[in-house]
Formats: sequence, C-alpha cells, structure tokens
Amino acid sequence: MSLSALTIRLDSDLKNQFDALCEDFGMSTNTAFNIYVRTVVREKRIPFPVESSSRREVMEKGRQAFYRLRNQAQEAGLQDMSLDEINEEIRKYREEQ
Repeated sequence: MSLSALTIRLDSDLKNQFDALCEDFGMSTNTAFNIYVRTVVREKRIPFPVESSSRREVMEKGRQAFYRLRNQAQEAGLQDMSLDEINEEIRKYREEQ
C-alpha cells in the first residue's frame, strides 16, 4: 500500500490542543486522522452530527434578543421613541465615532 501526504491548516492553538489530546489518548495526531478518514470511508458519512440551527431556533434566539433589548429600553425610559428619534440617536452616535 502506497502512502500519500495530506496537508491541512489549523489554528495553532487548536492544533496544540488536539495534539495534546491525541497524546492523552495514546496516539499520534496522524493516527487520529487516519481513524477519522477510515470511519468516513467505511460509513460513507461524517461520523458525528453536522448541523446548523433550524429556522425555528434562529427565530427564537432573535425574539429573545428583541425582548432583552425592549426590556433594556424600558428600564432606560426609551421605549416610546419614534423612528425619527431613533435615527437621530444613531446619527449622533456615528458623528461621535
């Protein structure tokens, strides 16, 4: 069986953490990648869930953020600002920057 080299780029801190963890497992980083690749080929899938947030989860997080901001505005006495007043606040802030 001939061997081929594979080069990947990783964040240095992430690589160091992975190397240390592989050492704790009693294997090299190379062995860990070989295990991963063999599993992908054998199972014809990534051997762990790869998911994105569902639309419902994203909407719920957005609602929660909105309610937090609305509560902050009420606490600061700003809940009744008109759109023009909000835009004026934004304009002033940008001028200060």
